[in-house]
Amino acid sequence: MPRDRWFQPPRHVLVLFVLVAVVPAAALAWLSWHLLAQDRALEGQRVQERLDHTADLIATALDRRLAEAVDRLPRLDEPSVDAAAVTCTTDGIQVQPAGRVPYLPVIPAVQEPPARVFEAGEAIEFRGHDSGQAAAAFRQLARADDPLIRAGALVRLGRNLRKIGRHEEALAVYDRLAQLDPVPVGGVPADLLARQARVAVLQASGRTAEAEETARALDADLWRGRWLLDRPTFTFHSQEVERHLATPPDAGGDHQGALALATAVEALWDEWQAIRRGDAVPRGRRSVWAHGRSVLIAWSSVPDRLTALVAGPAHIESHLSGAWRNLGVTVSLADAASHPVIGPAVASGGPQAVRALADTGLPWTFRVASADPTADLAQLAGRRRLLLAGLALMGVVVLVGGYFTVRAVSRELAVARLQSDFVSAVSHEFRTPLTSMRHLTELLDRGVVSEGDRLKQYYAALSRETMRLHRLVESLLNFGRMEAGAVEYRLEPADLGALVGGVVAEFQQETSAGGHRIELDADGPVPEVRADHEALGRAVWNLLDNAVKYSPAGSTVRVGVAVDDAGAVVRVRDEGPGIPANEQRQIFGKFVRGAAARASHVKGTGIGLAMVRHIVRAHHGEVRIDSRPGEGSAFSIVLPAGRDRGSGIGDRGRRAPTARPSVIPDP
Repeated sequence: MPRDRWFQPPRHVLVLFVLVAVVPAAALAWLSWHLLAQDRALEGQRVQERLDHTADLIATALDRRLAEAVDRLPRLDEPSVDAAAVTCTTDGIQVQPAGRVPYLPVIPAVQEPPARVFEAGEAIEFRGHDSGQAAAAFRQLARADDPLIRAGALVRLGRNLRKIGRHEEALAVYDRLAQLDPVPVGGVPADLLARQARVAVLQASGRTAEAEETARALDADLWRGRWLLDRPTFTFHSQEVERHLATPPDAGGDHQGALALATAVEALWDEWQAIRRGDAVPRGRRSVWAHGRSVLIAWSSVPDRLTALVAGPAHIESHLSGAWRNLGVTVSLADAASHPVIGPAVASGGPQAVRALADTGLPWTFRVASADPTADLAQLAGRRRLLLAGLALMGVVVLVGGYFTVRAVSRELAVARLQSDFVSAVSHEFRTPLTSMRHLTELLDRGVVSEGDRLKQYYAALSRETMRLHRLVESLLNFGRMEAGAVEYRLEPADLGALVGGVVAEFQQETSAGGHRIELDADGPVPEVRADHEALGRAVWNLLDNAVKYSPAGSTVRVGVAVDDAGAVVRVRDEGPGIPANEQRQIFGKFVRGAAARASHVKGTGIGLAMVRHIVRAHHGEVRIDSRPGEGSAFSIVLPAGRDRGSGIGDRGRRAPTARPSVIPDP
């Protein structure tokens, strides 16, 4: 049934399709969407549970590692450049490794020589303004046995030599002073004072390059914490050294890291003082934000001592990241003020586990996220693909089942409609001869006609109507046997031209052709064929009957018998309305009648062409049609020639091949 007729009455076919296919498909799609949403939510919950479990493991591991690191103090396992072990006592503070910080919050008190030792020389220098005599006085003191006096005298001697321009002697004095390190002079190590004074002397004497080199070496030692300095002293001397440099030292992150550690040590010292006062707990951890980075301080104390770990981000990452290295997650740490410590920023959109410092006792809040979200969702993606494939298969089954259901129902409806048309047509076909026979019989029975010639005509008419009715009944019975496959064909050698000529003559005699002219062209040599005479004659008769029915009165029906490449051909051409291309495949179906037949009210049962096709196929042939609307139709029966079956008949008198019209295949 053509698809364009699905939406024609009866429309319950469309409703049936909606009920059978569309509604289940929509329900299936809705169910699929909900299943996918639930599966996605379940997988997200599983990922979140895994992250929460991993976060708990990491919190436990970090707590254990920090506790172990503090318990091992003052020893550091593989100390990094931004970590130190700090010991605070009542006497002061110590940092290991030494020189890890540039300054300390407090330094040990040092003994200074009495001021009266240098009073005489300083009176000559400042009140008498005689640097030469002052230098002589300080030179004498520079030979003292006490290193404190000797160091103080060398500082003053070098100063006076610089004033009188004796630079080389001043440099020699400062070399002697540098050898007294770490003897303090005014609380500052002698070596630091000597090297700083050398820079000034070298610049004053024009030795700029040497002064630059000396200043840079001094700056490096200051930042490496070579001397025990407090913060004001370090700041002063660092600024003084930088003042003598042509360009500031490019230490960047190293200097900031050292200052951050020093600031953390100061905070630790304050913590120690609070512990001694009873204002702080003896054991704890804290993150200190200083100079753009976070520094960890973790301490443990007894009444007279505090040991602590001071560590920057590099040490934290190298020594603590093992807590999550093989867990397939990324971890970011942040201090109490949300300053980043280590780790990449975790996007807030994806699944993550957060542990606040108040909940874990750690000095940080940390976030845990999956290192490879795609891998976490791979299982979900696999299940989703499997689920979608199953649902798609079910959807296809539903739609295909609905399609074939509607198609079957549509075909059954079409067959029912055709059968109804067939019953109506057969009834009409029966009514016409029966009416004539009844009328003639009544006339004869009443004796209305008594003349011999009139009686003969009436009996002849009664015979024709009887034969017509007989032929109609036989056609229906034969078609029924054909559909049931009960017809047996006896294929025997036959002269196709003679067979067709006999059918044409009989057709003209019995039907009088309705005023149509039938021209037979069978003069040329035609090869012998194997055929069932009666069945093949019935097929030709049906073609002639159709040609006469659909051709206008007085038109010519041409019948030809010829041969072409395919074999022997019987062609019946009429001058009827023609058959549209979209109907040429359908008219060979049972009970099917074309639009022209319905429009012009041509009588017929719709089984004639179906019988023709059935008979020709039984003869191993084919039926062709060549028709265009308004130009008539030509039906051709093509049969294999007898030579193809070993008849031995040659190609005598064979005509040139003609253009082949379209072949109507089996539906």
